[in-house]
Amino acid sequence: MREVSVFARVSPEHKLKLIDVFQRQGNIVSMTGDGVNDAPALKKADIGVAMGITGTDVAKGAAEMVLLDDNFATIVAAVEEGRIIYDNIRRFIKYLLTCNVSEIAVMLIGPLLGMPLPLLPLQILWMNLVTDGLPALALGIEPAEKDVMNRPPYSATESVFGRGMPRFIIVFGVVLSIIALGAAYGLWASGDGAWQTALFTTLVFAQLAMALSVRSEEQSLLRTGLLTNRPMLLAIVVTIALQLVLIYWGPAQRIFRTTALTPRDLALCFGLGAAVLIIVEVWKAAARSRRR
Repeated sequence: MREVSVFARVSPEHKLKLIDVFQRQGNIVSMTGDGVNDAPALKKADIGVAMGITGTDVAKGAAEMVLLDDNFATIVAAVEEGRIIYDNIRRFIKYLLTCNVSEIAVMLIGPLLGMPLPLLPLQILWMNLVTDGLPALALGIEPAEKDVMNRPPYSATESVFGRGMPRFIIVFGVVLSIIALGAAYGLWASGDGAWQTALFTTLVFAQLAMALSVRSEEQSLLRTGLLTNRPMLLAIVVTIALQLVLIYWGPAQRIFRTTALTPRDLALCFGLGAAVLIIVEVWKAAARSRRR
C-alpha cells in the first residue's frame, strides 16, 4: 500500500477501504471530494475537504474543510499555517515553563547555600508580567522556519511536550538559576547589598536570552536570523529598558527594593545572561549531530 502512488478509477467503496487501511497504519488521512458519493469517505477521513464551488451540499456538509476557491494550493497553505501555529505553541510553552522553573529553582537553591530570600514577591511578579510576558507574546508570532514544509509530519499521538521538552525545561531552568545565583553569591559573601539586585537582573537577562534561543528547536540563531522577528527584538529592548529603570530610578528602587549596580556589576549580569545563548546553541548543535 505504501509503495503505490496513484489509485485510478476507484469506486466510493474503494475510497472507504483506502482510508481505513491508511488510518490503521497510523496515518492522518485527508480526503478531497465534491460529489454525493464522496460524502461517506469525506466523513470517515480525519480531514474531509470539499470543493466550495463545484462541490455538492452533501459533500460540504460531510467535510471538515471547504475550499472556497477549489484550489488545492490552499490546502498546502493551510498545512503550513497549522505547522507554524503548532511550533509557536511549543515555543511559548517551552519558554514560559523554563523561566518559571528557573525562578522556582532560585528560591529553592538559594537558601540551601545559606543565602537569604533570593527574590522578593514583587520582583517575581515583575518577571512573570513583563520579562516573561513581552517575549512570550513575540514568540507567538514567530514566522515559519525555512524547512517547515520539508520535514516529515509528527505523530498524531505525540504530546505537545514531546521530543524532549520536559528535559529541556528542567535542565535549563536549573542552568538559569545557577547562573543567576553565581552572579549574586560573591557579592552576598562579601557583604555587598546589591547582591539581590544582581541576581534579579541576571535572571531577567538570562530569560531574555532564552527567548531568543527557543525561537527554533534545532536551527542556530544565526541561521534563524535576528531580524526575522522584529517584535521579539522590540520586546527585548523594552524589557531591558524597564529593568534599568527599576535599578536606577529612585521611586522604582523603593518599590522593588533594588540597588543601583556599578557598571562592572551590570556588565557581569549582562554577560552571564548572554552566556545562556551560547549554552543553548551548544545544546541544539549536539541535538542536530545526534539526528544525523
